[in-house]
Amino acid sequence: RTLPELYKLGVAKLAALDRMAEKSAQNLVDALDKSKRTTLARFLFGLGIRHVGEATAKDLARHFGTLDGVMDASVEQLLEVPDVGPVVAQSLHTFFQQPHNREVAEQLRAVGVHWEEGEPAPRALLPLVGKTFVLTGTFPTLKRDEAKDMLEAAGAKVAGSVSKKTDYVVAGEEAGSKLDKARELGIAVLDEAGMLALLTG
Repeated sequence: RTLPELYKLGVAKLAALDRMAEKSAQNLVDALDKSKRTTLARFLFGLGIRHVGEATAKDLARHFGTLDGVMDASVEQLLEVPDVGPVVAQSLHTFFQQPHNREVAEQLRAVGVHWEEGEPAPRALLPLVGKTFVLTGTFPTLKRDEAKDMLEAAGAKVAGSVSKKTDYVVAGEEAGSKLDKARELGIAVLDEAGMLALLTG
């Protein structure tokens, strides 16, 4: 009935099932035993948390380093993970707030599912963690995707539209309505040089 119970089955119990020969039962037990050694990213992905795909699971594992770190994280802490937005953060937080889900994770660890854990990513090295940027217009030297990659590598989030939660709008030539909205909301506006200055600290 539950995933951890699979790991407690032996060859005799499996072989007693309909259409399950002893050889098939042994193969399944061997495969289950092999699957106990995994990675934190694979384990998180395997839990089937809504909106958490393989890439997000890898980001979470890299950022927190341990399962307990992910399970105990607040929504705000989850939002610090690159590419984790409000929907994914809320989904993760809700999942691990449910006692049943935490229990399944603990039971899987108890039956021997294991992985190497590491240190959380050093946040001090990411100068723009927690900051949200919106890019608009054409920049003198950088393509939009290059600027986005640089900001995300520094821990920032890059959003598609301007809102009260936006910290900076980086505006190039022909910036248009996003720049107007930033001025209307009193959000700091940077040019490419200003953005690069922030990145280099």
